[in-house]
Amino acid sequence: MRILGLDPGLATVGYGVLDCTEGALPVVRDYGIVSTSPKSSFPVRLAAIYEDIGSLFVTYRPELVAIEKLFFYRMGNTISVAQARGVVLLCAAQHAVHYVEFSPPQVKLALTGDGRADKQAMQLAVQRELELATLPRPDDAADALALALTSWFQRFATSGSAAAMPFSSNRRAITSATTRSGVEAPAVTPTVTGP
Repeated sequence: MRILGLDPGLATVGYGVLDCTEGALPVVRDYGIVSTSPKSSFPVRLAAIYEDIGSLFVTYRPELVAIEKLFFYRMGNTISVAQARGVVLLCAAQHAVHYVEFSPPQVKLALTGDGRADKQAMQLAVQRELELATLPRPDDAADALALALTSWFQRFATSGSAAAMPFSSNRRAITSATTRSGVEAPAVTPTVTGP
């Protein structure tokens, strides 16, 4: 299964493409960012995101998209992120690809066992799980890979095939609802939607 992870934003959209097979380590096909110029008008920036993300769909032909759920922690940019996210979802709909959504705490919990993990811990977890030689950068690309991984892990958690997962023993069970600090966090139950 090919999964396209997308971390939407107006300035940058992180993306990560994984090929996943049950019982094997996911293979990283590509990751990076799509960026827009702050000097461009808002509609031009959305059009650039649409074109660039659309080309990722054409190039990689994903079977599933994992996208970050809108999370209201920075009100200053929530509307622009929501609009960029809408463009990304439009691309998924136009290419008839289903998507799953995860909030940042869900992704952090799935990969580190701590729903409040910092960026460094997340990058290390992605590097470990995908056996990358270096930390994935920039941050938005690492986040997109984390979203794709979380989506893959969630498939095992719901299929009952968790024993077949060849991943690091450092990662906690995906269905756990408590972080290492004992603070309740949402279990990794994505919103699944599509065409």
